[in-house]
Amino acid sequence: MTSAPLPTGAVLAMDHGMKRCGFAVADALRLTMTPLATFHGPGDGQGLIEHIVSLAEERSLSALLIGLPLHQDQSQSSQAKLIKNVAERLAQRLQNLRFLFIDEHLTSKEAEARLVEAGFTGQARKDRRDSWSALVMLEEWIENGEPLDNPLA
Repeated sequence: MTSAPLPTGAVLAMDHGMKRCGFAVADALRLTMTPLATFHGPGDGQGLIEHIVSLAEERSLSALLIGLPLHQDQSQSSQAKLIKNVAERLAQRLQNLRFLFIDEHLTSKEAEARLVEAGFTGQARKDRRDSWSALVMLEEWIENGEPLDNPLA
């Protein structure tokens, strides 16, 4: 099955959590990728939905890349169902956006290593971890040629 090409626009990546969600964005030309401020609040609440809608409108997004927590054998975790429910709610509000899922396995470890290397410690590192995890996912997706087949959907 061939997917339609991704429309031109920025791409937002989300590292979903029950208490915090991290975000990173790539510009339409994929020249810059930037971690954004972490959202603090329930991972299934209306506040998160409104936050993402606001980010989509501010940044002219074409796609939302959502990390799914998978087990080492690539099976989906129980939290994946909750994340897909959030994605369905978002899809009702953001009908022009392409929703893509990506394996977020080990992105937090990579983000943590990068934060240590960048010299962040303590609370500053903790505050950035989720958004830097989203950045790792976004970078991997772009490096892999921006796949649209979405086998995790």
